[in-house]
Amino acid sequence: MIQDLHVAQREEDIGFYAGFLGASYMVGRGFASIFWGMVADRIGRKPVIVFSLFTVIVFNTLFGLSVKYWMAITTRLLLGALNGFLAPIKAYSIEVCRDDEQALGISIVNTAWGLGLIIGPAIGGYLAQPAKQYPHIFHDKSTFGRFPYLLPCLCISIFATFALISCIWLPETLHKHAKFEMGAETAEAGTTQESTESPKKSLWKNWPLMSSIITYCVFSLHDTAYSEIFSLWTVSGRKYGGLSFSSKDVGQVLTVAGVSLLVYQIFVYRWLNNTLGPVNSTRIASVSY
Repeated sequence: MIQDLHVAQREEDIGFYAGFLGASYMVGRGFASIFWGMVADRIGRKPVIVFSLFTVIVFNTLFGLSVKYWMAITTRLLLGALNGFLAPIKAYSIEVCRDDEQALGISIVNTAWGLGLIIGPAIGGYLAQPAKQYPHIFHDKSTFGRFPYLLPCLCISIFATFALISCIWLPETLHKHAKFEMGAETAEAGTTQESTESPKKSLWKNWPLMSSIITYCVFSLHDTAYSEIFSLWTVSGRKYGGLSFSSKDVGQVLTVAGVSLLVYQIFVYRWLNNTLGPVNSTRIASVSY
């Protein structure tokens, strides 16, 4: 896409601009994730999920209509800032399951992520630049010829539309915390002023929580860097050390990686988590990663 936007003066500068484009989504998500988590705890998980799916439909379509670099950056930034269902959907997957099925709930969420890794790259690889890949179907002067990345983005928006419709049958789970809040209020009434320190301060002192956050940050850093660098490496020319892959080739390679993740989540993760526990399974995954 950076090549088609003609923002890079040299081919070796494409990675520089692509890095900003990829980071814009995470910057928006990083600044807004805590806010959306607070909103989900106050008004419910379902409203946040519904609103997030709506923003995916709108801004993902606008991203496909981008003809300038700043337009692509802006839409990605707004998509990350307004798309706040990552934390609520993980919390929802645990709350909707029984205690003995919580590992299965998380596994289903990760399996859905694996399906996205399969379907998303395939859609992007096969449907991007349709006028160039399928000139007998799409003309250069057509809408998809003038906006070469609209078709895959539009397909993703259609998937999000079906997901939004399915939210009609989505039950709210925030009410399940009412009994815990009542217990917390009772306990708080009997505590001294010294023990009632602010939640933010207590969270910073909660080392198990902070260690899990740090671990997740390291994994996210590695995963994001790998995804961005791998795509740039595969499409770069051989004279720059790349593989000179087409968009379709990149989609096929990422599809194979997504299939392996899907198989692991369905057949391995739940058994590993139940056998070794979440901490030991995380340690094994860290060493393997």
